[in-house]
Amino acid sequence: MFHKEGAKIILGALVVTVAVLLLSDHFLENRWLVGAIQVFTLVFLILILQFFRNPKRHVTITDHNIIAPVDGKVVVIEEVYEPEYFKDKRLQVSIFMSPINVHVTRYPVNGLVKFSKYHPGKYLVAWHPKASEENERTTIVIENNLFGEILYRQIAGALARRIVNYAQEGTQVVQGTDAGFIKFGSRVDLFLPLGTKVDVQLNQKAIGGKTIIATKA
Repeated sequence: MFHKEGAKIILGALVVTVAVLLLSDHFLENRWLVGAIQVFTLVFLILILQFFRNPKRHVTITDHNIIAPVDGKVVVIEEVYEPEYFKDKRLQVSIFMSPINVHVTRYPVNGLVKFSKYHPGKYLVAWHPKASEENERTTIVIENNLFGEILYRQIAGALARRIVNYAQEGTQVVQGTDAGFIKFGSRVDLFLPLGTKVDVQLNQKAIGGKTIIATKA
């Protein structure tokens, strides 16, 4: 299954692929060149399809866990000052997504969306220290019954040129459901209350909707 955000791109890639396969064979005589063009086009289509894949995952919904909002690698676990919403210290957990990861964003907790804001910005590589403050990004805050307010931030990377955010202020959201999409590389930062028990380690692989980031008794 593929994500709806990729529908136009996938359709366009299919049209281009079919056209190249038909026309290259008709207009070019060099068989090696025809083969190379056709292979390149098919590989391009496969990459587009795998990027927009949207695997269905069974989510165990509970207020006692914060789950990974995206697939990727845990690259940051540290106390930081969060200047936009909390304006105090929080525990940051960041997950970096490579172009081969699933790029669906899922709600990490149940709760009420208290804050949702889009920021235009730069396109620094997603692991750059300033990416969280200077890149194109969205900031979303969800109020959860047990953890209180949880902030997650979708951050565009060097290749990402569009962030899709479905979170609307004042709506109730369900843990693990579709919260948006980031097109072509990026990262997501989670900002948790200090003292939160983190259940992941640096460089650990995270699976969106499945990996438990933090727990509360």
